[in-house]
Amino acid sequence: MKWLIYALLSAFFAALTAILAKIGVKDVNSNLATAVRTVVILLFAWGIVFAQGLQKDLGSISGFSALFLISSGVATGLSWLFYFRALQIGNASQVAPIDKLSLVLTIVLAAIILKEKVSLGIIVGAILMSAGAILISLG
Repeated sequence: MKWLIYALLSAFFAALTAILAKIGVKDVNSNLATAVRTVVILLFAWGIVFAQGLQKDLGSISGFSALFLISSGVATGLSWLFYFRALQIGNASQVAPIDKLSLVLTIVLAAIILKEKVSLGIIVGAILMSAGAILISLG
């Protein structure tokens, strides 16, 4: 259950990110805002790597893993660019729930690509999450 603590912390900081980003992007081009945020994340992440002495393991990453980590980075970058633009022109309370439809999309993609099992409970939960996100964003 240790994963749950990390997942809850992730959710908290994602929510905080939406609020801080909405305030920060007010008078700034959304792409420039994303670039500034990315530099901060880059420095923060590499600071942790160096503080833990993990930079020595960089060469041990396989080409296969590197390909997928790089692809994930591109997908993350695109997600952030679109998210910041949506925050700039929309309400955070409406943009964030739609952004969280990524949870439902993750379930679908995990079932198709990773062959993860999807139970009836997961399907019902995904439907409820989708309905909730749509209701919140329309409200």
